[in-house]
Amino acid sequence: MKRIKRIKNVRLHREGTDTLLLSLGLYVAINGLLFFLFRHSHLWPFYIVLAITTVLCLIIINFFRCPIRLFNGETTNTVVAAADGKVVVVEEVDENEYFHDRRIMVSIFMSVVNVHANWFPVDGFVKVARHHKGNFCKAWLPKASTENERTTVVIETPAGQEVLVRQVAGAVARRIVTYANEGDDCYIDEHMGFIKFGSRVDVYLPLGTEINVKVGQATVGNQTVIGHLKPANS
Repeated sequence: MKRIKRIKNVRLHREGTDTLLLSLGLYVAINGLLFFLFRHSHLWPFYIVLAITTVLCLIIINFFRCPIRLFNGETTNTVVAAADGKVVVVEEVDENEYFHDRRIMVSIFMSVVNVHANWFPVDGFVKVARHHKGNFCKAWLPKASTENERTTVVIETPAGQEVLVRQVAGAVARRIVTYANEGDDCYIDEHMGFIKFGSRVDVYLPLGTEINVKVGQATVGNQTVIGHLKPANS
């Protein structure tokens, strides 16, 4: 299978265009108005608001960053983190939407200060890509994985192992973008999608997978190795 990567050469995600333009407009308008009002008196109110709005704008810009990252390790049987954030769940669970059996679930929660681009965690091809409407409960709650707005992507690796990735919207998130299409080849290093504001990504792995992360650990999307799949012939 010829490896054709679709690495998106994007520094700021297009999903943030409207938000970034609105934020910039408000930033200029608010600070320009305050400078005009206080220019002949004490400027300290202007400097305070300037500092606060600058920090807020930097947080928004950081949120919509879509960095290009290349994984330099061995990709065979390797599972990388699908998102920046913190591991909130590592446990064996029943997965009842697709597998209908026991799987190891690794969940990564993204706060508003994290990059919200998502990566494919394994090489393979996309067997399933579905979007599910739902609620907007807090993303770190266990029920969020099955009740919230979410997408389900099932990837079959070259060795025939199946990995399910679920993007889950949070209490604030109102838009999930998924680039995965059924029948596509996919690879580590490629962006899988994007979620606006606080949210999580769940990865369901076969039993026997060697897990390399623990609850509370910080992850870097497409860089942190969260596990190694058991070789198919072992």
